[in-house]
Amino acid sequence: MTAPTISSARDVVDCLKTQHETIKSLFIETLDAADAATRQDAFTRLRTMLAVHETAEEMVVHPRVRRKVDGGEEIIDARLAEEHGAKVLLRDIEKLPIDSAEFSKALIHLQAAVLEHAAHEEELEFTALEAAVSGDELAKSADAVEVAERIAPTHPHPGVESGVANFAAGPFASVLDRARDALSGVFSSDRK
Repeated sequence: MTAPTISSARDVVDCLKTQHETIKSLFIETLDAADAATRQDAFTRLRTMLAVHETAEEMVVHPRVRRKVDGGEEIIDARLAEEHGAKVLLRDIEKLPIDSAEFSKALIHLQAAVLEHAAHEEELEFTALEAAVSGDELAKSADAVEVAERIAPTHPHPGVESGVANFAAGPFASVLDRARDALSGVFSSDRK
């Protein structure tokens, strides 16, 4: 599975808000899936989108907010705590049987946490970023996010929430994740 990209929006805030809408839709698609195979496909797309999206924010957007926004440290520290919690939940959900009640319950819990996190980003972080930087920098940040997404891991990695940690561990984790995804596809097609 290839990582999602954001190339169609005009600036980084538009890009990330568009991804938030996609994530909301993927939660619904996963929860409403008619069978285990459809649910697995939707969940794989959701998991990948969440992992790639958060990594790109951590590498590009959060550092800019820290540097350019008054009170940016507090805004980002709170978002990183939320992201860590969501990564832990997502990692734990990956271990559950896709067709179990436990999976559905855990996914609903994750959905609530992720939607609350997205609302905080949009209301606090993105608004502050738009006020602090030029439209040109917002557009260049969208390009930087697109590049970060290409090298981002496709699975959650709790504890890797800073830009520095993502630059250090991200490429290695990404290679491992993408290899795991490719092997998973090979083995699942063997079972059919």
